[in-house]
Amino acid sequence: MKTSYGKLSKIMQERQIKKQDLKENAKLGWSTISKISNNKDVSMEVLKKICDYLKCDIGDIVEFQIGGKNEKN
Repeated sequence: MKTSYGKLSKIMQERQIKKQDLKENAKLGWSTISKISNNKDVSMEVLKKICDYLKCDIGDIVEFQIGGKNEKN
């Protein structure tokens, strides 16, 4: 299963929120911002912080893509 933060990027673009703003206001580290930028998994706590800052639900910022060429069932 692959993680995608495309929805988060879209929200940030619509609200004109920069990565620096997300980092500071959600109290995240640069390594976490890097993971999100590269569609890597982050903890549920991180997702909660982002949702709290953006006043949204987890489904509004992340989606899981099932399957793919390298995915084994």
